Amino acid sequence: MTRHSFRSRLLGCCAAALPLAAESALAQETLPEIEIAAASPIARRAPAQKNKDAGPGVLKIVTDQFATTTVVGIDEIRRSPGATLGDVLNGKPGISSSSFAPGANRPILRGLDNYRVRVQENGIGASGVSELGEDHGVPLDPLAIGRVEVVRGPATLRWGSQAIGGVIDASNDRIPTALPCREGQTSLLAPCMRAETRSAVSTVDAGLEQAALVDVGQGNFAFHADAHGRRTSNYAIPAYPYLSPPETGAPGVGGRQPNSWLRSSGWSAGGSYIFDRGFFGVAVTRFESVYRIPGVEASDTRTRIDMRQTKVTGRGEYRPLSSFVDAIRLYAGVTDYQHHELGDEGGFDGIQQTFANQEQEGRIEAQLKPFELGFGRLVNAVGVQGSHQRLIAPGVDGALFDPTESRSIAFYSFNELALSTATRLQLAGRIEQVETSGKTPNLFVDPSLSIGYQRNFAPKSLSFGLLHDLPFALTASLTASHVERAPRGPELFSHGVHDATGTFDIGNPNLSIESAQTVEAGLRRAEGPLRFEATVFYTHFNGFIYRRLTGESCDGDIESCTPSGAGGDVHQAVYSQRDANFVGGEFQSQWDAAALMGGVFGVENQLDVVRATFTDGTNVPRIPPVRVGGGIFWRDSSWLARINVLHAFAQNHVAPIAETPTKDYNRLRAEISYRAELPASGFPAREIRVGVIGDNLLNADIRNSVSYKKDEVPMAGANARLFVDFVF
Repeated sequence: MTRHSFRSRLLGCCAAALPLAAESALAQETLPEIEIAAASPIARRAPAQKNKDAGPGVLKIVTDQFATTTVVGIDEIRRSPGATLGDVLNGKPGISSSSFAPGANRPILRGLDNYRVRVQENGIGASGVSELGEDHGVPLDPLAIGRVEVVRGPATLRWGSQAIGGVIDASNDRIPTALPCREGQTSLLAPCMRAETRSAVSTVDAGLEQAALVDVGQGNFAFHADAHGRRTSNYAIPAYPYLSPPETGAPGVGGRQPNSWLRSSGWSAGGSYIFDRGFFGVAVTRFESVYRIPGVEASDTRTRIDMRQTKVTGRGEYRPLSSFVDAIRLYAGVTDYQHHELGDEGGFDGIQQTFANQEQEGRIEAQLKPFELGFGRLVNAVGVQGSHQRLIAPGVDGALFDPTESRSIAFYSFNELALSTATRLQLAGRIEQVETSGKTPNLFVDPSLSIGYQRNFAPKSLSFGLLHDLPFALTASLTASHVERAPRGPELFSHGVHDATGTFDIGNPNLSIESAQTVEAGLRRAEGPLRFEATVFYTHFNGFIYRRLTGESCDGDIESCTPSGAGGDVHQAVYSQRDANFVGGEFQSQWDAAALMGGVFGVENQLDVVRATFTDGTNVPRIPPVRVGGGIFWRDSSWLARINVLHAFAQNHVAPIAETPTKDYNRLRAEISYRAELPASGFPAREIRVGVIGDNLLNADIRNSVSYKKDEVPMAGANARLFVDFVF
């Protein structure tokens, strides 16, 4: 072969292979999947997709899902202050957060939290113990997140019945799904690369954060690496706290919230093999955090949590040449998590309790080819999911629970029928087999003796959804679901002090399956100068599991909780079941009112409400208040300026024992940010994002009604945050 003919063949081969990068990058577009906040597998309608990818400041309304979906893109994540997912999402309609500590702020959806809200990263559970206690942080930093999607409704059955309240999915490129090549680039002869830095400082806590991310593609291989870190000092509190002891700042003086600083860091490295019909990749992730717990007693004892997690995740997709199967997808994760709760108890400053979680999870699903029926077009996806979890919680004063183990296997199916281009139906089902084992003391005979239990449950869930396009670019939705959840190990077998809630938790090994029947209706508009979303819902729980305060107190052991015991300084709480009703709604809108100075001037507003009661009329504990907000904005292709206020009404619907009313507050926020592509020059960056955000600018005394510490720990005062991001 001559040199000329070899070069011709090489160039021809390269030319034929060039579409590989583009095909891989557009794999999600060319073959849409049934995925939370992703478009319907039947039709991807331009308005919804265009809105979801719109620039900074544009309200993202998802109209192609069968229930409410909240989307938070990278620009909004970077403009959001705080170190946790709860900080990023708090204030969105229907979403609040636990606000227990700067490093532990878990999202709450429509008043539901902990075991009813699943937090995951790229489809795999976050696998910490944040659902077990409000003082436990989610091992995932917003610095490492590119997009967050919050979903309620039928789509959650794909991820598990433990998502009875909703799913929060944080996505990033830690497992690459495409080559990082820009338009006009190819990775065949030379690697293509994308890098990014993320930096910010904040005034309220002298905070500093930094992250670096790198993506490299060469041939059929793509690699990702990132590292991040943040540190804060004790945060400033308003000058006029109410119900606050002197330790948190004397009234009229203000100051710093003692014992509220944070240190965290993490890294991840992953790679994928990308071929013309799919990809497969693996990532290794490490997260570390040390954060203090604010509060009077916690400040005295210098209580802090030292968290460590190592996680290995895998993900793949294969699109076979088949007349029956469109795609096969795989998700897997193995996690080793541990945190120590440290403090000075009785002159001993060290580890007081340890929580550890070893968890494995896997899911495989197949999306079938569309099938034309005489009256519509049917798309079906089926999957199987399995998991294993081992939890331990030893402590100086005894374990909160003895080791508990849970195993589950589940099968699920999604069926979507397009009756026409305007009307679509969805039927989803899930059936599980759950086995949970553990021990609990025999309170009625001898508390020093433990009894072993092995409980088996078979939760079954079913949902139905209807989407219909209306005139004026409106989309109406109606969903109905019956979802069952098996009780978790700590709910069954706890028998120790839970510092986060100030309770001595006593599990109930006889708990039965919790079920929820929900009806939700929505109306949405994603295009045009007026974009909005309105949703109303009603949920009836059969056997709602909760910690019931008995009015008694306990000390450090189970014997002190018996009727003959001396009692102590923590509230006795027994896991119990009662029927409950949740009713509420959410509304948000954005109106581009007028063209101004080459951009758009507009108005936006929001409203959310949830009312939760047991069937005897008493209130479910720690429910968010009614909130209403609004503001104005101006934006163009590069700039965004906005000012808005969120008013939370007083929350007087409180539980009869150990919960106090919460006063109203106003949270004023303002921001100005700039995003642009940079011209080719000596400076290597090709894109910049920069902005200043002011939060709680009225320096209001904000108390979160869902926080266990609201009466002694106010939220942070006025804050200014400056961020600068570069893309190379």
